[in-house]
Amino acid sequence: MTRSEFLRLAVASPLLPAVSPAQTRRPNIVLILADDLGYGDLGCYGQKQIQTPNLDRMAAEGMRFTQAYAGSTVCAPSRCCLMTGLHTGHARTRGNKYPDLPLRPTDITVAEVLKRAGYRTALIGKWSLGQLGSSGYPTRKGFDEWFGYFSQLHAHNYYPEHLLENETAYICRGNMGTQKKDYAPDLFTRRAVEFIERQPAGQPFFLHLCYTAPHANNELGRDTGNGMEVPSDEPYTNRPWPQPEKNFAAMITRMDADIGKVMEAIRQRGFDDNTLVIFASDNGPHKEGGHSAEFFQSSGPFRGIKRDLTEGGIRVPMLARWPGRIKPGSVSSFPWAFWDFLPTAAELAGAETPRGIDGQSIVPVLLGGSQKPHEYFYWEFHEAGFHQAVRMGNWKGIRLGPKEPVELYDLESDPGERNNVAARHPDVVRRITEIMASARTESYEWPILTPEEAKKRAI
Repeated sequence: MTRSEFLRLAVASPLLPAVSPAQTRRPNIVLILADDLGYGDLGCYGQKQIQTPNLDRMAAEGMRFTQAYAGSTVCAPSRCCLMTGLHTGHARTRGNKYPDLPLRPTDITVAEVLKRAGYRTALIGKWSLGQLGSSGYPTRKGFDEWFGYFSQLHAHNYYPEHLLENETAYICRGNMGTQKKDYAPDLFTRRAVEFIERQPAGQPFFLHLCYTAPHANNELGRDTGNGMEVPSDEPYTNRPWPQPEKNFAAMITRMDADIGKVMEAIRQRGFDDNTLVIFASDNGPHKEGGHSAEFFQSSGPFRGIKRDLTEGGIRVPMLARWPGRIKPGSVSSFPWAFWDFLPTAAELAGAETPRGIDGQSIVPVLLGGSQKPHEYFYWEFHEAGFHQAVRMGNWKGIRLGPKEPVELYDLESDPGERNNVAARHPDVVRRITEIMASARTESYEWPILTPEEAKKRAI
């Protein structure tokens, strides 16, 4: 362990004492996460073919962000950033190479912060940050209730025979043998609604609902050519599209309908005016299971997809709704990233933010105000060697290997990152190179490797 990493862990633990709650009512917080949904996959972000009426309504009733960033370009590290407030230069998980690498006891999650502040907490769906018995298991990281997949790889299957309910196996009896009756997203939606219905008035709660749509069932895709697993391809049955694309669109529309049920449960319980609902995707769109990200222009105006550090891989749809507090139909271009969620939730809960994190609260922006942006955003990715990206103001630097030159893009004039202007701005490249060196700690699991070294290690 390096000195800098030791110091980071030392200041991050234990959690600072909670402050007294504000006199105003603390909001319920519902965080809904899609899996591999692109910036351009929702109607409110310009999608013309796929129907998403409930999420479009959420945008019309709340705030739509145009410069929101995932924690990473793949699932596990992105979720780690979201839960711990650390970017991938400091986070425990920095790639998908080690599925379900557990969070450490010293890694403080959003759920731990909110639970300590008096919130009832629940996680439903996909976790990826620690299996049963590990230090990263949900019920050891602040969640009172947990219902979902055994592991990240297990989450590829939309018709599992078993799920986990806290520390006990939940039998999906409709999926025994060759049966496919219990569609996992349906089970997750039902549990989310039941959780909301059980909450007493005056008891703040945090619900983290993690859908797997529209992630592909990669194992099924390799066997059949169509890994977009969904009970029905309606309402797209008669469209002249390849079958995987019908299914992909149907998965998104079905998830949208499920989110509508969750929103209705919030309204029916009378929680609407005191509940902040945030929706986002964990990374950019995929090209898996027979689906092509280009078919629906899932990356929107951006270049790249999942596993890329260009904007298409990390810029994601992000919506926030809080009636009476967030202005309906508002659009924000304020740049923020997943590691900002923890301090945002902490401020809303009247709780103290853990020391040593990378995020900052965006409560002022949510409430229609302004605030100072981050000096920079940092990402690193390890699956094809050591890749880095830095956003500093409107400048975006990308380096595709420790020995490769930094590419530089002006996101204001070139959001699609088509024109590398590094040669014209050596001073900017120099500063971004400095950030790439200083914004990270060394990690045993995530060493700096060239693409050739990474390929040899994978063999």
